[in-house]
Amino acid sequence: MLALAAAPALALEPFVASYQAYRDGKLAGSATMKVARLDGDRWQIDLGVRGTRGFARLARLNIEQSTVFDVADGDRYRPATQATVQSALFGGKRMVGLYDWQAGSAQWQGDIKKERRAPLPLQDGDMSALLMNLAVIRDAAPDRRLDYRVVDNGRVRRYEYAVAAQTEIIEVEGLSYDAMRVVRTNGGDDEQIFWVAAGVPTPVRILQREKGQDAIDLRLVDYQGVP
Repeated sequence: MLALAAAPALALEPFVASYQAYRDGKLAGSATMKVARLDGDRWQIDLGVRGTRGFARLARLNIEQSTVFDVADGDRYRPATQATVQSALFGGKRMVGLYDWQAGSAQWQGDIKKERRAPLPLQDGDMSALLMNLAVIRDAAPDRRLDYRVVDNGRVRRYEYAVAAQTEIIEVEGLSYDAMRVVRTNGGDDEQIFWVAAGVPTPVRILQREKGQDAIDLRLVDYQGVP
């Protein structure tokens, strides 16, 4: 399978994508990303990770993330609610956030540090971390700079990315993609790389690197549209 990067950007459509999850180069679990249309301009994106063999630092740690959002001004993904659930062998956490765009603030509750429970001011264009997966698909173009302000789990962070000038052939689970490499430029030792292929509604690979070493690596194995 060859995805041509020169094709037009995809419109937002429902899909389900399956990934294999690697940690330190070893298969450590699986992940599913799903985008579903709700009502009107409301959508929901979910990411579920099922880990084994020490994935995400703890044995048998499962992570569920979800963001309900709408599409403002034609193509801007604006979060409404965000939830993170972590289930581990010896306990878990649940954090829920509400983005109140009329009040111009976002606030989290649940198993979250006290200093992260205060309301945070919102700015136009703010997203949850999960929505960056869709924003990169929407925005990536060769030699382009991307800049996102993320308000998530009681924190505000800036994510800056550089898209490579040339596409590259990347092999992912036996499939070949002509993909754009999108590299975070302001993360220091906390590196993040997306590979984006035209015609594919989700990143074909998402790599998190720590201190120069591959850490968490999600590799696409299947995706399909949902009626």
